[in-house]
Amino acid sequence: MNRDIYRYEFTSDLPIDEATESLALAVLTVESLHGRTKVRLDASFKLDLKQRTCVVDASTDVGRDIACVFTGYLAREFGERAFRVHRLTKDIAPGAPAARATTHEK
Repeated sequence: MNRDIYRYEFTSDLPIDEATESLALAVLTVESLHGRTKVRLDASFKLDLKQRTCVVDASTDVGRDIACVFTGYLAREFGERAFRVHRLTKDIAPGAPAARATTHEK
């Protein structure tokens, strides 16, 4: 089974706290679509403030929607050149627990 993951890298001129706010707004937006419980169960993301990166697990509908909305917010607010996003595919064993990383590292 494959897990799709999006890895965002932010340029030095993008205010990282504003990227954090964009991620929070994306999650809130997706809550409006799927409901708070579904987001709590199916969302998995990690924002690393020091490395200026964010990883979003897009192996669920909720995760894909967060990645899509987050990408749209970043592009609209900061421009296409303020960040890079890479799609990664990770093989996971069937039945393996999903990694949950929904905290912000400082």
